[in-house]
Amino acid sequence: MTHPRATNVLVIGYVWPEPRSSAAGGHMMQILESFLARGWTVTFSSPARSGEHRADLGTLGIREVPIELNNSSFDAFISELAPDVVLFDRFMMEEQFGWRVEKHCPDALRVLETSDLQSLRDARHQRLKQRLKDSDDANDFSGLFAPALREEFEFMADTDLAQREIAAMYRCDLNLMISEVEIELLVEQFKMPRGLLHGCPLMVDLPTAPPVPFEDRAHFLHIGNFRHAPNWDAVLWLKTAIWPLIRERLPGAQLHIYGAYTPPKATALHNAAQGFHVMNWAEDALQVMSAARVCMAPLRFGAGVKGKIVDAMLCGTPNVTTPIGAEAMHGDEPWPGAITRTAREFAEHAVLLHQDKPRWLQAQADGLQLLAKRYQQAIHGPALVERIEHCLEHLPAIRRDNFTGSMLRHHQHKSTQYMAQWIEAKNRVV
Repeated sequence: MTHPRATNVLVIGYVWPEPRSSAAGGHMMQILESFLARGWTVTFSSPARSGEHRADLGTLGIREVPIELNNSSFDAFISELAPDVVLFDRFMMEEQFGWRVEKHCPDALRVLETSDLQSLRDARHQRLKQRLKDSDDANDFSGLFAPALREEFEFMADTDLAQREIAAMYRCDLNLMISEVEIELLVEQFKMPRGLLHGCPLMVDLPTAPPVPFEDRAHFLHIGNFRHAPNWDAVLWLKTAIWPLIRERLPGAQLHIYGAYTPPKATALHNAAQGFHVMNWAEDALQVMSAARVCMAPLRFGAGVKGKIVDAMLCGTPNVTTPIGAEAMHGDEPWPGAITRTAREFAEHAVLLHQDKPRWLQAQADGLQLLAKRYQQAIHGPALVERIEHCLEHLPAIRRDNFTGSMLRHHQHKSTQYMAQWIEAKNRVV
C-alpha cells in the first residue's frame, strides 16, 4: 500500500492514559503506539486532572496539551494544530468537543474510541441490581449471563445513555470497537452501518520467555481498577459467596486482590485469617500475575473485553470467569481455564485448576494459542492505521453515505454547542 503524506493526529482523552491501572488505558497506549509506528505525529489532550499512574507520553515523542471544557481557547488550539485525524476517547469527549472540531477543522477525520459500550455495561448493571433486589439466591446468576442480542437491545434502547452514545458514534466517521459482540449488537439491533465500525481488540506482543512453572506459583489472584464498577462488584461476590466455598475445599488457600485507587470500603474487606488479602495497587501487574496459580474474574456485568484476562494469558496463568468475562474474547478457540455461571461452579473450577497440574498446563497452552490467533499487535496495529488511511482517502463518500450522522450534527448536536457557549459566557462574568 502506498503511504499517504505524514498524518497529524489529535487525541482528546477522557482521562490521561494509565496503562498500568486499566484495560482502557492500556488499549489507548496500544493505539498510540500503532500511530507512532506509522510515523504519524501525535498530540494528546485532555480536560482531566493528571492521575497518579499517568503514562509519560512525552518520552514517546507525543506532545501533551491540557485543554478546558466549555472554553473557546480550544478553538484557537485546534485551528493552529490543524490535525488530519481527531480521535475522541469515549463518547463524552465527542459531545464536548465534536462541534468545535467540525467548525474549525471540518476536513479532519473524526474517530471515536468507544473502549466498550458504556450503555450496555450500564444496562447490565441495572439488571444485576434488580436481580439482587428480587432474588433470595445470591449465588446463582445464570439467568443474567449472555442473553440474546435482542434482549440486550431492549434493555438499552430507551435509555438516555444509549441514545447519547450511539448518536455520538453516528456523528463520527469511524468507530473503534473492542468487542465483536458489540459490533453485532449495533449492526443487527440498532441498524448501524457496519462501515462506520472497525474491530480493534486489545493488542499485545507475544511472550518470548517461558512462563513461571506450576510448582513456583501459589495462591489465587484478582486484579482490577476499583473505580470500575464491575471490578468492585466482582470483589464483593468473591468475598460473600465464592471465597468461602474455596476455603471449604482448601483451608489454607490465599487470595490476593490488587487494584488501583483502592477505597476504604475495599481495604475494610481485608482479612488475613480468612486468606482474603486486599493488596492495593500492583506496580507491575504482570509480575504479580506470573506469581499466581489461578486468576479469578467473577464478573457479573460489564462490556468490552477484559484486559486482566489478556494479562493472565500473557503470563501463562489460567483463569476462571463468567460468560460476561469471556464475552467476545475467544471465538471458537478453547477457553484458557473455565467459564462458569454460579458461585459454586466458579469455586469448583478454581480449585481444580489450582490443584490439577495437567488441567492447568492445558489451560496455559490454550491461552498462549488464543493470544497468537486473536490479539497480536503486529496484525491489528497496521490494520487500524490502514483503515484510517482508507477513510482519509474516501472521506467525502463516507460522509455522504452517513446521512444520519449529518442530520445529528445539524440539529441535535447544536444543543451541546449552545450549552457550552452559555457556560463559557457565565464563567466569564463570574
